[in-house]
Amino acid sequence: MPYLVFVTVLWAFSFSLIDEYLAGQVDSDFAVLSRVVFAGLIFIPLTRWTGVRKELIAGTVVVGSLQFGVTYLCLYRSFEFLTAPEVLLFTIMTPVFVTLFDDALNRRFSPAALLAACLAVAGAGVIRYDGVTSGYITGFLLLQLSNASFAAGQVGYKNLIARYPSEIPPVRFFGYFFLGALIVMLPAYLIFGDYTMMPETWQHWGVLLWLGFGASAVGLFLWNTGATRVDAGTLAVMNNALIPAGLLVNLLIWNRDADLVRLALGGIILLIALWISRRFRWNSIHRGNR
Repeated sequence: MPYLVFVTVLWAFSFSLIDEYLAGQVDSDFAVLSRVVFAGLIFIPLTRWTGVRKELIAGTVVVGSLQFGVTYLCLYRSFEFLTAPEVLLFTIMTPVFVTLFDDALNRRFSPAALLAACLAVAGAGVIRYDGVTSGYITGFLLLQLSNASFAAGQVGYKNLIARYPSEIPPVRFFGYFFLGALIVMLPAYLIFGDYTMMPETWQHWGVLLWLGFGASAVGLFLWNTGATRVDAGTLAVMNNALIPAGLLVNLLIWNRDADLVRLALGGIILLIALWISRRFRWNSIHRGNR
């Protein structure tokens, strides 16, 4: 739990930094690729290339391709259509995906999660009810794919470590995580990257270095380590702790203009969606344990 709390504080600044200094200024694929490379510089020298179980290597690569590669590929693109506060609010669906994936791995199903998803869409509509455009919808859907990938990576890593315990400390094989991310991001940049939108200022490079070494290398390692030490319910709840922290940073430091009433109303609907998912899932698990 302390790891998850620490990383929540660490990540609270990331959304606003991306929105203020990178979105629309630096190619999104290059930004994510640079994060992979910088984080890899930390872990690749520590990685053991022999003596690690093949299942553990393959699983960590897959988790990295999802939780970092696909997640950030979609996340950065969503900033082209959404503001930082909207991105933060719409990540509230991540715990629902955590719940769904955890239920699937444990052969459970909660219809309440589907109701929660519908309510979340309604809450998103309230926040931008007078500006719902095709581009906005695209941004929202990209972010949900990002949320699903991030959730799948967390649940996948948690179950991977539980299924294949190893005497090798995670820091010695977490480099495979960033290798998986590289498998996704390098082709994405080569195919879709805009080579005219490269970092040009010290602010650009400073933010990229922070996101690579701090938010990615330290943040993702500690977050996944924390995920293996808590139950799925706690993990799901902690995914939402980033929202108030990130919004506080965005509104106080950058004084972002926002319709606070609509943000609050839409956020309440999204919170109700999460409450429904958690409440009915708990009741289902409790009845199943009787």
